[in-house]
Amino acid sequence: MAIKVEVFSTSTCPHCPAAIDAAQKAKDKLGDAIDVESIKIDDPSNPENRQRAMDYQIMAVPTVVIDGEVSFVGTPSEDELISVLESKL
Repeated sequence: MAIKVEVFSTSTCPHCPAAIDAAQKAKDKLGDAIDVESIKIDDPSNPENRQRAMDYQIMAVPTVVIDGEVSFVGTPSEDELISVLESKL
């Protein structure tokens, strides 16, 4: 079963694109071993995204959740993220 990576962000966050990019690069390297989802918590068309962030008690973005656990608050480097993901494979 693939590792689930959720990147919580907002549309105004200056650091969020780098976190999303790191997750996508991890996906490029690890392929089908991981599933990446980018979740904008300020998207008015998806109010459930804000609820998901509240369920994880996320107080800052970007936040990276791996398999249901908050793993990074802030932008991880690509290497940091891949290292954590590889340790879970």
